[in-house]
Amino acid sequence: MIMPAPFYPSASRIDEDMPMMNRSEFISALVKLGQERYHSLHPFHKLLHNGKLNFKQVQAWALNRFYYQWSIPRKDLTLMARINDVKLRLEWRSRVIDHEGDIDGSGGISRYLQLCERLNLDLDYVKSCEGLLPATKFAVDAYVSFVEDRSLLEGIASSLTEIYAPAIHKERIVGLSKHYDWADDYALAYFKKRIGQARKDVEFGREWVIKNAKSRSDQEAVLNAVKFKTQVLWAQLDALYYAYVDPGNIPPGCFIPEDSSKAGQ
Repeated sequence: MIMPAPFYPSASRIDEDMPMMNRSEFISALVKLGQERYHSLHPFHKLLHNGKLNFKQVQAWALNRFYYQWSIPRKDLTLMARINDVKLRLEWRSRVIDHEGDIDGSGGISRYLQLCERLNLDLDYVKSCEGLLPATKFAVDAYVSFVEDRSLLEGIASSLTEIYAPAIHKERIVGLSKHYDWADDYALAYFKKRIGQARKDVEFGREWVIKNAKSRSDQEAVLNAVKFKTQVLWAQLDALYYAYVDPGNIPPGCFIPEDSSKAGQ
Protein backbone atom coordinates (compact mmCIF):
# COMPACT_ATOMS: atom_id res chain seq x y z
CA MET A 1 0.00 0.00 0.00
CA ILE A 2 1.33 3.44 -0.94
CA MET A 3 2.22 5.62 2.00
CA PRO A 4 0.97 9.23 2.18
CA ALA A 5 4.14 11.11 1.19
CA PRO A 6 4.11 10.22 -2.54
CA PHE A 7 0.68 11.82 -2.84
CA TYR A 8 2.19 15.24 -2.17
CA PRO A 9 2.15 17.47 -5.25
CA SER A 10 5.52 18.53 -6.56
CA ALA A 11 6.23 22.16 -7.22
CA SER A 12 5.20 23.32 -10.65
CA ARG A 13 7.92 24.41 -13.02
CA ILE A 14 7.38 28.13 -13.41
CA ASP A 15 9.16 30.41 -15.82
CA GLU A 16 10.77 33.05 -13.64
CA ASP A 17 9.49 35.70 -16.03
CA MET A 18 5.92 34.43 -15.84
CA PRO A 19 3.73 37.20 -14.40
CA MET A 20 1.52 36.81 -11.37
CA MET A 21 -2.14 36.21 -11.99
CA ASN A 22 -4.36 39.13 -11.07
CA ARG A 23 -7.14 38.61 -8.54
CA SER A 24 -9.74 37.67 -11.13
CA GLU A 25 -7.42 35.24 -12.91
CA PHE A 26 -6.38 33.62 -9.64
CA ILE A 27 -9.97 33.11 -8.48
CA SER A 28 -10.90 31.77 -11.92
CA ALA A 29 -8.04 29.26 -11.72
CA LEU A 30 -9.32 28.07 -8.33
CA VAL A 31 -12.87 27.73 -9.62
CA LYS A 32 -11.65 25.83 -12.68
CA LEU A 33 -9.99 23.23 -10.45
CA GLY A 34 -13.33 22.49 -8.85
CA GLN A 35 -15.08 22.22 -12.18
CA GLU A 36 -12.53 19.65 -13.32
CA ARG A 37 -11.46 17.80 -10.18
CA TYR A 38 -13.92 18.09 -7.29
CA HIS A 39 -15.38 14.86 -5.95
CA SER A 40 -18.91 15.93 -6.86
CA LEU A 41 -17.96 14.50 -10.28
CA HIS A 42 -17.08 11.05 -8.94
CA PRO A 43 -19.30 8.13 -10.08
CA PHE A 44 -19.86 7.07 -6.45
CA HIS A 45 -21.42 10.43 -5.62
CA LYS A 46 -23.55 10.26 -8.76
CA LEU A 47 -24.89 6.91 -7.58
CA LEU A 48 -25.46 8.19 -4.04
CA HIS A 49 -27.24 11.39 -5.01
CA ASN A 50 -29.44 9.65 -7.57
CA GLY A 51 -30.66 6.94 -5.21
CA LYS A 52 -28.76 4.11 -6.89
CA LEU A 53 -26.94 2.77 -3.82
CA ASN A 54 -28.45 0.17 -1.51
CA PHE A 55 -28.70 0.68 2.23
CA LYS A 56 -25.48 -1.13 3.10
CA GLN A 57 -23.50 0.77 0.48
CA VAL A 58 -24.71 4.03 2.00
CA GLN A 59 -23.73 2.71 5.42
CA ALA A 60 -20.21 2.02 4.12
CA TRP A 61 -20.00 5.58 2.76
CA ALA A 62 -21.16 7.15 6.03
CA LEU A 63 -18.87 4.99 8.16
CA ASN A 64 -15.76 5.77 6.10
CA ARG A 65 -16.59 9.45 5.73
CA PHE A 66 -16.75 9.73 9.51
CA TYR A 67 -12.96 9.40 9.67
CA TYR A 68 -12.63 12.43 7.40
CA GLN A 69 -15.08 14.41 9.54
CA TRP A 70 -13.34 13.38 12.74
CA SER A 71 -9.94 14.34 11.30
CA ILE A 72 -10.85 17.86 10.23
CA PRO A 73 -10.28 19.27 13.76
CA ARG A 74 -7.00 17.32 13.88
CA LYS A 75 -5.99 19.05 10.68
CA ASP A 76 -7.08 22.48 11.92
CA LEU A 77 -5.35 22.12 15.29
CA THR A 78 -2.18 20.97 13.52
CA LEU A 79 -2.34 24.11 11.41
CA MET A 80 -3.09 26.36 14.38
CA ALA A 81 0.00 25.09 16.19
CA ARG A 82 2.08 26.61 13.38
CA ILE A 83 0.33 30.01 13.33
CA ASN A 84 2.09 32.86 15.12
CA ASP A 85 -0.47 35.53 14.24
CA VAL A 86 -2.98 35.59 17.11
CA LYS A 87 -5.79 37.05 14.98
CA LEU A 88 -5.36 34.35 12.36
CA ARG A 89 -5.24 31.65 15.04
CA LEU A 90 -8.44 32.94 16.65
CA GLU A 91 -10.16 33.02 13.27
CA TRP A 92 -9.11 29.46 12.55
CA ARG A 93 -10.25 28.29 15.98
CA SER A 94 -13.87 28.79 14.92
CA ARG A 95 -13.48 25.88 12.51
CA VAL A 96 -12.59 23.54 15.35
CA ILE A 97 -15.61 24.73 17.34
CA ASP A 98 -17.83 24.29 14.27
CA HIS A 99 -16.84 20.63 14.07
CA GLU A 100 -16.36 19.67 17.72
CA GLY A 101 -18.72 22.10 19.40
CA ASP A 102 -17.91 23.96 22.59
CA ILE A 103 -18.01 22.43 26.06
CA ASP A 104 -21.13 20.42 25.29
CA GLY A 105 -19.60 18.91 22.14
CA SER A 106 -22.66 19.74 20.02
CA GLY A 107 -20.76 20.46 16.81
CA GLY A 108 -20.59 19.07 13.32
CA ILE A 109 -19.20 15.68 14.34
CA SER A 110 -22.17 15.11 16.65
CA ARG A 111 -24.54 16.11 13.86
CA TYR A 112 -22.75 13.77 11.47
CA LEU A 113 -23.25 10.90 13.90
CA GLN A 114 -26.99 11.55 13.59
CA LEU A 115 -26.65 10.38 9.98
CA CYS A 116 -24.89 7.23 11.15
CA GLU A 117 -27.62 6.67 13.72
CA ARG A 118 -30.34 6.94 11.06
CA LEU A 119 -28.42 4.36 9.04
CA ASN A 120 -28.58 1.93 11.97
CA LEU A 121 -24.83 1.88 12.42
CA ASP A 122 -23.37 1.05 15.83
CA LEU A 123 -22.00 4.44 16.87
CA ASP A 124 -19.29 2.94 19.07
CA TYR A 125 -18.13 0.92 16.07
CA VAL A 126 -18.19 4.01 13.84
CA LYS A 127 -16.17 6.05 16.35
CA SER A 128 -13.68 3.22 16.83
CA CYS A 129 -12.74 3.52 13.12
CA GLU A 130 -12.10 -0.22 13.10
CA GLY A 131 -14.04 -0.82 9.90
CA LEU A 132 -12.31 1.78 7.74
CA LEU A 133 -10.99 1.01 4.30
CA PRO A 134 -7.17 1.30 4.30
CA ALA A 135 -7.28 3.90 1.52
CA THR A 136 -9.65 6.05 3.58
CA LYS A 137 -7.20 6.18 6.46
CA PHE A 138 -4.15 6.72 4.27
CA ALA A 139 -5.78 9.51 2.26
CA VAL A 140 -7.10 11.38 5.30
CA ASP A 141 -3.88 10.96 7.27
CA ALA A 142 -1.97 12.24 4.24
CA TYR A 143 -4.09 15.40 4.40
CA VAL A 144 -3.24 15.97 8.07
CA SER A 145 0.43 15.33 7.33
CA PHE A 146 0.35 17.74 4.39
CA VAL A 147 -0.87 20.55 6.63
CA GLU A 148 1.89 19.76 9.12
CA ASP A 149 4.73 19.40 6.60
CA ARG A 150 4.10 22.03 3.93
CA SER A 151 4.17 25.82 4.15
CA LEU A 152 1.49 27.70 6.06
CA LEU A 153 0.27 29.12 2.75
CA GLU A 154 -0.15 25.62 1.30
CA GLY A 155 -1.78 24.33 4.47
CA ILE A 156 -4.41 27.05 4.47
CA ALA A 157 -4.86 26.77 0.70
CA SER A 158 -5.65 23.06 0.99
CA SER A 159 -8.90 24.01 2.73
CA LEU A 160 -10.11 25.97 -0.30
CA THR A 161 -12.06 23.01 -1.67
CA GLU A 162 -14.71 24.65 0.54
CA ILE A 163 -15.27 26.93 -2.45
CA TYR A 164 -17.07 24.02 -4.06
CA ALA A 165 -18.66 22.51 -0.93
CA PRO A 166 -21.98 24.44 -0.67
CA ALA A 167 -23.04 23.19 -4.10
CA ILE A 168 -22.41 19.52 -3.30
CA HIS A 169 -24.11 19.86 0.09
CA LYS A 170 -27.21 21.25 -1.62
CA GLU A 171 -27.10 18.50 -4.25
CA ARG A 172 -26.72 15.88 -1.53
CA ILE A 173 -29.61 17.21 0.55
CA VAL A 174 -31.95 17.28 -2.44
CA GLY A 175 -30.86 13.89 -3.77
CA LEU A 176 -30.90 12.00 -0.49
CA SER A 177 -34.22 13.53 0.58
CA LYS A 178 -35.80 12.53 -2.72
CA HIS A 179 -34.55 8.97 -2.91
CA TYR A 180 -34.05 7.64 0.64
CA ASP A 181 -36.73 7.31 3.31
CA TRP A 182 -34.22 7.64 6.16
CA ALA A 183 -32.96 11.02 4.89
CA ASP A 184 -34.91 13.37 7.17
CA ASP A 185 -33.84 16.65 8.79
CA TYR A 186 -32.23 14.77 11.67
CA ALA A 187 -30.07 12.66 9.35
CA LEU A 188 -29.07 15.59 7.12
CA ALA A 189 -28.46 18.15 9.88
CA TYR A 190 -24.69 18.16 9.33
CA PHE A 191 -24.90 18.97 5.63
CA LYS A 192 -27.56 21.64 6.11
CA LYS A 193 -25.49 23.42 8.75
CA ARG A 194 -22.29 23.22 6.70
CA ILE A 195 -23.70 25.24 3.79
CA GLY A 196 -23.46 28.48 5.77
CA GLN A 197 -20.32 27.51 7.65
CA ALA A 198 -18.45 26.61 4.46
CA ARG A 199 -19.31 29.97 2.87
CA LYS A 200 -17.97 31.79 5.93
CA ASP A 201 -14.80 29.72 6.05
CA VAL A 202 -14.02 30.02 2.36
CA GLU A 203 -14.49 33.79 2.27
CA PHE A 204 -11.83 34.19 4.93
CA GLY A 205 -9.49 31.51 3.61
CA ARG A 206 -9.68 32.68 0.01
CA GLU A 207 -8.94 36.30 0.91
CA TRP A 208 -6.04 35.29 3.16
CA VAL A 209 -4.51 33.16 0.41
CA ILE A 210 -4.93 35.85 -2.25
CA LYS A 211 -3.26 38.40 0.03
CA ASN A 212 -0.38 36.12 1.06
CA ALA A 213 0.46 34.55 -2.30
CA LYS A 214 3.07 37.14 -3.22
CA SER A 215 4.60 35.55 -6.34
CA ARG A 216 3.55 33.38 -9.26
CA SER A 217 5.32 30.48 -7.54
CA ASP A 218 3.18 31.08 -4.45
CA GLN A 219 0.06 31.11 -6.58
CA GLU A 220 1.03 27.84 -8.23
CA ALA A 221 1.75 26.33 -4.80
CA VAL A 222 -1.77 27.30 -3.78
CA LEU A 223 -3.25 25.64 -6.86
CA ASN A 224 -1.18 22.50 -6.23
CA ALA A 225 -2.40 22.38 -2.64
CA VAL A 226 -6.01 22.49 -3.82
CA LYS A 227 -5.24 19.78 -6.41
CA PHE A 228 -3.80 17.64 -3.63
CA LYS A 229 -6.94 18.09 -1.53
CA THR A 230 -9.16 17.10 -4.46
CA GLN A 231 -7.04 13.94 -4.78
CA VAL A 232 -7.56 13.18 -1.09
CA LEU A 233 -11.32 13.42 -1.55
CA TRP A 234 -11.35 11.51 -4.85
CA ALA A 235 -9.19 8.67 -3.49
CA GLN A 236 -11.68 8.00 -0.70
CA LEU A 237 -14.50 7.56 -3.21
CA ASP A 238 -12.34 5.36 -5.45
CA ALA A 239 -11.83 3.06 -2.49
CA LEU A 240 -15.54 2.97 -1.65
CA TYR A 241 -16.48 2.22 -5.26
CA TYR A 242 -13.94 -0.59 -5.55
CA ALA A 243 -14.90 -2.19 -2.23
CA TYR A 244 -18.67 -1.77 -2.20
CA VAL A 245 -19.85 -1.23 -5.80
CA ASP A 246 -17.63 -2.83 -8.43
CA PRO A 247 -15.90 -5.25 -8.26
CA GLY A 248 -16.86 -5.42 -4.57
CA ASN A 249 -13.50 -6.44 -3.11
CA ILE A 250 -13.70 -5.54 0.57
CA PRO A 251 -10.30 -5.63 2.32
CA PRO A 252 -9.94 -7.93 5.35
CA GLY A 253 -11.11 -6.37 8.60
CA CYS A 254 -13.23 -3.68 6.97
CA PHE A 255 -16.95 -3.06 7.33
CA ILE A 256 -18.91 -5.89 5.70
CA PRO A 257 -22.54 -5.26 4.74
CA GLU A 258 -24.89 -7.95 5.98
CA ASP A 259 -27.41 -7.69 3.14
CA SER A 260 -28.30 -5.64 0.08
CA SER A 261 -31.62 -4.15 1.20
CA LYS A 262 -32.55 -1.00 -0.67
CA ALA A 263 -31.51 2.28 0.88
CA GLY A 264 -34.91 3.76 0.30
CA GLN A 265 -36.67 1.05 2.29
